[in-house]
Amino acid sequence: MRFSVFLNARTMRPEDDRQLMKDLETHALRAGDLGFSAIFMPDHHFNGYMPVASDSFIFAAYLAAKMPQMHFGFSVVSVPLHHPVRLAERINILDHITEGKLLVGIGSGTTPEEMIGFGVNYKDAGAISDRNLELAEALWAKAMEDPAIEIDNGPHQGRVLQRIAPAPFTSGHARLMPVAMKETSAQRAATHGWPAFIPAFTPPRIGGTEPFVHVKKFFDIYRDKLTAAGHSDEVVASALDWTTHTYQCVHVAESDDQAREELEVILRAYQAAVEREAEFNARAESNAENTKTDRTPNALTEDWIGTWCLYGSPETVIEHLTPYKELGIGNVLCGTTTGPLTEERLRLGNQTLDLVSRKVMPALA
Repeated sequence: MRFSVFLNARTMRPEDDRQLMKDLETHALRAGDLGFSAIFMPDHHFNGYMPVASDSFIFAAYLAAKMPQMHFGFSVVSVPLHHPVRLAERINILDHITEGKLLVGIGSGTTPEEMIGFGVNYKDAGAISDRNLELAEALWAKAMEDPAIEIDNGPHQGRVLQRIAPAPFTSGHARLMPVAMKETSAQRAATHGWPAFIPAFTPPRIGGTEPFVHVKKFFDIYRDKLTAAGHSDEVVASALDWTTHTYQCVHVAESDDQAREELEVILRAYQAAVEREAEFNARAESNAENTKTDRTPNALTEDWIGTWCLYGSPETVIEHLTPYKELGIGNVLCGTTTGPLTEERLRLGNQTLDLVSRKVMPALA
């Protein structure tokens, strides 16, 4: 079982943006030194969510130059917000910089406020995402002499006569990682021999205190499709090795009581940030084209904690993760900087890195 770090921190004020970027750099370097397998970043915009997430390709490239041994990933790229040419080009460049150690999570986005900032109606996000991925595949495959590729997909327009450059480092292109929540997404990952993100809930209900039930359901569907796709044993093993289950917030302390007490401090700050963002999302949902179909529970509810959090002493965390390892989950993605990144929050995140590295990894890795 691999362990990776999710750099999902936020700021509450513009004057904190630069310090957050420096702190995340230091945190990522620490994770590399402690033996974590990958650094993942989100792809989000506006709302004061995360300064580096507005172009996490740039931040990943910056870190990759400092950490040549590290894998890098995205959880996840909001595909409708990217012109397919720029998406394919950026993935190829980062594929070269990391020498193939790239995992590109793909999804259709989460909030109307992000969509309207890029001229996308929220209700069209899924269709635009699917078409963008089709166009990206065509662009990756296009040779100089092939017919032009016409792009007419919502706000994304264009006509590509030549090939894109650079060519991919990885054969075909870098690995994509669909969120295996829908039949089509699980099949896309399985057909290509890619890893997948395995969620712990079933929409429209985001939450629940039995996450393993959902993880097993989605993992079994994906694994069955992967093994039926006719790949070599090596391709199947590589895909499962990086198949990822994500925790929005991971917090480890010396005791369960300490971990829970510190977790609640983290989540109170996180919830305050979410509530501020909700005000802007409400403005974006002013018409039927941009209305969300699901609602995220308050982060301090047991539903949310049960789905999105992993916390406790090292022994408790090992006990919790053992069934996931036995199921076949290859990579645990740990949100170690969830919420506004204060000096105290960074200390707690570093505490988690140290305890996972010293006590959890040896038992499960």
